[in-house]
Amino acid sequence: MGYMKKILEFFSENFMVDFDGKFTYDDSLLDKGIIDSTGVLEIVTFLENTFGIQVEDEEIIPSNFDSINNINSYLSRKLALKS
Repeated sequence: MGYMKKILEFFSENFMVDFDGKFTYDDSLLDKGIIDSTGVLEIVTFLENTFGIQVEDEEIIPSNFDSINNINSYLSRKLALKS
């Protein structure tokens, strides 16, 4: 599952949401009202601070940040490039 545990803990602590059946890892975080544009920036800051990556402005797009699975895939790609 990669870095999923830390991502899920972040969502639980910062957005008070648990993915316990109400939402799936593929659900749109924006469409479901879990995050807004400010939330996206919080996710970016979390990823940069926690995993030591640099998120470029052009990478802040729905295909990278609009679902838990998208975030996990994006993070895995960034970390693979870093090593």
